[in-house]
Amino acid sequence: MHPCEITPEMLRGAVEVERTARGLRPHRLPAAARAQTPDPQLAMVEAQPSGVRLVCRTAATTIELDAVPTRFGYRGVPARPDGVYDLTVDGRPTAQGSIPGGIRHTVDMATGATETTDSGPGTITFTDLPGGVKDVEIWLPHTETTELVGLRADAPIEPATPVTRPVWLHHGSSISQGSNATSPLGIWPVVAARESDLELVNLGFGGGALLDPFTARTMRDIPADLISVKIGINVVNADLMRVRAFVPAVHGFLDTIREGHPDVPLVVVSPIFCPIHEVTPGPGAFDVEALKEGKVRFRATGDPAEVAAGKLTLTVIRSHLARIVAERSAGDPHLHYVDGLELYGEADHAELPLPDALHPDTAAHRRIGERFAKLTLDRLRR
Repeated sequence: MHPCEITPEMLRGAVEVERTARGLRPHRLPAAARAQTPDPQLAMVEAQPSGVRLVCRTAATTIELDAVPTRFGYRGVPARPDGVYDLTVDGRPTAQGSIPGGIRHTVDMATGATETTDSGPGTITFTDLPGGVKDVEIWLPHTETTELVGLRADAPIEPATPVTRPVWLHHGSSISQGSNATSPLGIWPVVAARESDLELVNLGFGGGALLDPFTARTMRDIPADLISVKIGINVVNADLMRVRAFVPAVHGFLDTIREGHPDVPLVVVSPIFCPIHEVTPGPGAFDVEALKEGKVRFRATGDPAEVAAGKLTLTVIRSHLARIVAERSAGDPHLHYVDGLELYGEADHAELPLPDALHPDTAAHRRIGERFAKLTLDRLRR
């Protein structure tokens, strides 16, 4: 086998790459941004490499990747499946699998205590790949942190073909990160990017689409040919702000992006349909009764009567986002609005319900991605 040093240049879709004692850890926020929040949830999810892929060019038919996955779980809550690695050859899905071992953190929600085990690096082996020189991409798991340790193949590994496709920079919530999709190729931004032949940088953060200024500055500074921001669900289920704070925060977020991208097409996407928060404010919470049955479901705990006092629901947010974009687009012809209900609405929910009442499954991710490509990405590229 031919060993190959994994370098930051081999990682696409990462914003920054950290060198650890074992190898390389991709990040989707830079260190300066990570230092500006004490939120352990955001620290966890930004290091989960949703949309990040290891790329190379080789004639190999067998490739081995060593990595240390870090997985999180809650005592009494069913464990998530191990993260999946998807391999493509010249863009075609060819193989997939998971890496055993690694680090596992188990949190006791009753006490806050965390139990950690570390069984070291594991290996995934991809065999029977097509012969001949080809571009290979290994899409890293969107549900677990990954430290890349080693790469080997039965033929020399060379740098991948340079990127020529336009770069699409996207920001959103756990839905954009890919929650409930079964593999990294199945999350809706990846589906949309592949449909429209775009180079994706995915800043979808589970629980972290909260109009943070450091995220806006990160987006300002990343080169991009198309930008989208999907706003709403996290603001509601975190019960983070009221209308008075939300509207200026959206303006400020867009202003910051525009400092670095004054003329790039910028798409504001409102929330998809989610019954628990359509007219009921947050905060969101685990459904305790469902947990007793070994199921993960979410519920809204707010009072609809508080909407009159400025509490946010998805319906309220859609109304304000549509108005903000309509007002701003008078002086910004490259600003666009997409109603999330066009991507996944009430009729879609009847056919493909949210299995945990909050996140779409793989089939719904595909529908959202295909619709976003057709309704937005392809149209803006004409």
